[in-house]
Amino acid sequence: MKQTDEIATGAGGTGAVAEVSPPPGMPALLVLCVAHFMDAIDLSDVGVALPAIQRDLGMASGSLQWVVSAYALGYGGFLLLGGRVADLFGRRRAFLTAVAVFGVVSVLGALAPTGGVLVVARLVKGVAAGFLAPAALSLITTNWPEGPRRGRALGWYATAGACGFIGGLVLGGVLTELSWRLVFALPVPIAVGALLAGLRVLPADPRGSVREKMDVPGTLTATGALVLLVYALAQAPSHGWLSARTLVLFFAAAGLLGLFVRVESRTNRPLVPLSFLTRRTTAGANLTIFAMWGAYTSFAFLATLYLQNVLDWSPLQTAGAFVPLGLANGALAPFAGRLAARFGTHRMIATGMLLLALSYALFFRIGPHSSFLTVVLPVMVVNGIGTAATFPALNMSAVTGVPDRDQGLAGALLNTFMQIGGAVVLALVTAVVEAGQRTNRGDPLAGYGLGTGVIVATVLVGLGAALLIRHRPDSRDH
Repeated sequence: MKQTDEIATGAGGTGAVAEVSPPPGMPALLVLCVAHFMDAIDLSDVGVALPAIQRDLGMASGSLQWVVSAYALGYGGFLLLGGRVADLFGRRRAFLTAVAVFGVVSVLGALAPTGGVLVVARLVKGVAAGFLAPAALSLITTNWPEGPRRGRALGWYATAGACGFIGGLVLGGVLTELSWRLVFALPVPIAVGALLAGLRVLPADPRGSVREKMDVPGTLTATGALVLLVYALAQAPSHGWLSARTLVLFFAAAGLLGLFVRVESRTNRPLVPLSFLTRRTTAGANLTIFAMWGAYTSFAFLATLYLQNVLDWSPLQTAGAFVPLGLANGALAPFAGRLAARFGTHRMIATGMLLLALSYALFFRIGPHSSFLTVVLPVMVVNGIGTAATFPALNMSAVTGVPDRDQGLAGALLNTFMQIGGAVVLALVTAVVEAGQRTNRGDPLAGYGLGTGVIVATVLVGLGAALLIRHRPDSRDH
């Protein structure tokens, strides 16, 4: 498929039009990686600060969970809309606007006088992240051609996310010792730097292209369904999985999803073409990342409980236990995209999922007095290697063969399945662990084995979904 890109004037440009423009340089990729790093930090640094927030703002436990859940609600609920807005109205424009909003709302969160203001700030920041993530990913996939160059770019992008997630855990512990407000202020200078640099180095949005109309009914039903689903999952543990409130929310989300499918099947310009959802490679990548991220989120939750409640580690020591995972991931992820382009993304994904299953199976070895070097460290290192092998390859598979006009949608779908997977599997593992602890109250490890078993099973199911991913030269599009 040929693509005509406008080469912007300035910096030696001539305003000429070429069939294919060269990929942007390292400064543009660095801006996208920095934004991904900022987003990842914000996902992980808040958890350590929650007790201090509760003391300072006088928040009840039921309200405190929404400091985390509100972000997930905005993020998971608005990813599809964010991806489509990037495709239709300009990826650079969507990215820079989302970064600016992210930075401004971070200031509001750092200065929040009450818990309610803090929760609202987190919700709006999650919405901004829902626009930022697909715009950033589609800027990479539309400006770096398929093959080794895109693989390297996605490898660095994945590395930035891994470093941000681990860095957030460590920085969250350090900054909370000074003030929890510094945790919420941390993204502000990063957002300012990314915004100023992005204005200079990111490729301009193509001019003169036909702007399609937004599918308003599809947008409203899809966004409403995702918001209700994430909200139902977030509040179910406190209100009960079989409570009338929870069941009504799930049925309402299912009803909106059904209405969404009906709307999309009848419109000429759907938000998400149904043929796109049934595309074998797209389905395989989305289901695999659902399982992969769901398992990792649940493992991080379970490992944090184990290290603090059983081994009696401090929050900062617990954060440090995850550093080897981030180091292994960061060291290998830049090369993972190149290896995926050479040996096939499906082989890299299958290998990575097997390594992830192995790492979680090693967690079965934990005991009440386990050594970090012999028990915990191997889990973290193998997990980091598996994540490095899997994540860049999944990003490559999700967009391979997808027309440029739908790259933002492809990235948004991948991120949506990722966020929903984290919520669903974590809720399941939490329920299993709590049931085990109620049954064996005297056992400090009660529930950990059952929870780990669910995590391993989830990865193996994801490995099965990965078998759907197989790119062929004659079947690259829908």
